[in-house]
Amino acid sequence: MTSEMRDRLIVGLDIPTVAEAEAMVDRLGDTVGFYKVGYQLAFAGGLEFARDLAASGKKVFLDMKLLDIDNTVAKAVENIARMGMTMLTIHAYPKAMRAAVEAAKGSDLCLLGVSVLTSMDAGDLEDAGYSIPPDELVLRRARQAREAGMGGLVCSAAEAKVVRDTVGPGLAVVTPGIRPAGAPHGDQKRVVTPADAIAAGSSHLVVARPVVAARDPKQAALAILDEMQAAARGEARA
Repeated sequence: MTSEMRDRLIVGLDIPTVAEAEAMVDRLGDTVGFYKVGYQLAFAGGLEFARDLAASGKKVFLDMKLLDIDNTVAKAVENIARMGMTMLTIHAYPKAMRAAVEAAKGSDLCLLGVSVLTSMDAGDLEDAGYSIPPDELVLRRARQAREAGMGGLVCSAAEAKVVRDTVGPGLAVVTPGIRPAGAPHGDQKRVVTPADAIAAGSSHLVVARPVVAARDPKQAALAILDEMQAAARGEARA
């Protein structure tokens, strides 16, 4: 398995406790080098765990989806950059993104704009007061993220190709809602297989339950990496 694919698979530690997260990281060993820490773990002592994970040499995607007044976002980003995180999510509102970009200057922190959550469809957006469909809102957010100087965008892999065409080759396109063929969708509504996500232009794939809830998490991760590698080879030959 190439180190490139290992750097492109982000395993979501959507796990209740730090002790269980530590056990999962030990179980996965060198197979996985990049982890996501989100709300569930963050509020169970996961922020210090994320700092320790980064210090151990792993890459960490801190999925905090920040949104607040400019000063609050900026101060949060400054502190998170000092933690050694690799990626951080900001809700893709232009003012929040601009504040975050300014605060992250001089650091290696990659800021990701969250476009439309993969658990939401057109009906959910309508309920929230949006009058445009998910794909149009995603593209609007992608343009705004690029203009703000963000490091990339989080979107469904179903929109990855048009987002890639919009932001160009330099920005990260990070896609959650990845499900291997035959895996249950859970609460995700806009899901794509690992191979299709790579083919669509995703730079990083976020996979949680199909790995951490698997009977053999390491084997599940290896299978996803193999699928990603095969898709990348196919793209290279095309």
